[in-house]
Amino acid sequence: MSMEQNNMLAMILAGGRGTRLLDLTKKNAKPAVYFGGKYRIIDFPLSNCANSDINVVGVLTQYESVELNAYAGQGQRWGLDTRGSGVYVLPPREKDGTKFDVYQGTADAITQNIDFIDKFNPEYVLVLSGDHIYKMNYAKMLKYHKEHDADATIAVLPVPMKEASRFGIMNTDDEGHIVEFEEKPEHPKSNLASMGIYIFNWKLLRKELLDDAKKTDTSHDFGKDIIPSYLNQGKNLMAWKFEGYWKDVGTIDSLWEANMDLLNKNNELNLDDPDWKIYTEDIPSLPQYIGEKGEVTHSYINQGAIIEGKVEDSVLFNGVTIAEDAVVSESVLMPGVSVGKGAKIYRALVSDDVKIDDGAIVGSPSSKEITLVAKHVKKGD
Repeated sequence: MSMEQNNMLAMILAGGRGTRLLDLTKKNAKPAVYFGGKYRIIDFPLSNCANSDINVVGVLTQYESVELNAYAGQGQRWGLDTRGSGVYVLPPREKDGTKFDVYQGTADAITQNIDFIDKFNPEYVLVLSGDHIYKMNYAKMLKYHKEHDADATIAVLPVPMKEASRFGIMNTDDEGHIVEFEEKPEHPKSNLASMGIYIFNWKLLRKELLDDAKKTDTSHDFGKDIIPSYLNQGKNLMAWKFEGYWKDVGTIDSLWEANMDLLNKNNELNLDDPDWKIYTEDIPSLPQYIGEKGEVTHSYINQGAIIEGKVEDSVLFNGVTIAEDAVVSESVLMPGVSVGKGAKIYRALVSDDVKIDDGAIVGSPSSKEITLVAKHVKKGD
């Protein structure tokens, strides 16, 4: 097996069931959750890898997710199916006959897959989180890593100073060397937030991971253990500044917001950029149909939608149907949702294939919280 292109392999930490996304992830691992009319969250890191000439990608899932396995296994979607390249789904494995059913931490997830990485013998390993929506050229980050002869490079995002205490903050010197890492500091000294995107020199990381695995007083986590250990040893850690759209979609509200962002004409994400395509599965379906009484304003409508009612400020996925006199406002409707006659939906995120009966009312226009609808709604519910 060879890794010519840039000698960097990527590992995407696709995490667990997404406890913060409750019902949406009952049957899906979080990265398989839908976004933006036709995409899934995992399309973003996978497309970024393909566009950055990374040809081997491991997707680490915390449990057997049939849907994510089947989805990510179709490497050709992202152009990752040519010889010597591929997307590999890596659930936790049994170890010495004992059932190892979870990854103990972000670093442990990589440690458990050292054999997999060794097979490809990369010079560099890129570690990513699977639940962020953004476009990034990892090749640029690698170039920066090499130019600074770094042991590890961490992508950072400048955040408003008043929000800095919500993040892991990297304090750097004038040249971008990381001198200190503070997890959610009460009095932040910098506004450079770690994005959980790391490039490591594999030989050194491999040794560090094996050392970490032997320790008992560790959470086996990159942010909590590996990065501080690198700092203690005086390793060369560089901060690489990212500018652009980035959203952590770990909560219902943030997933709703990210979908709503697409309605903004000056949306930084720009999903139509020909130079940086986001690839997804191609679902053959009919074009959208808007009936005589149908009315659509300021919305993002996908193929196969049939609209006989009123839709405003909303994102509709494949095959959504809206009956006469129904109103959908400031809402995100996942694939296959059907909304009955005269039903009203305000400020909601509706899970795939959910049926909303005639005359049912969901959410309210003045609600601060976003309502998650994951099961059939009858009138009067």
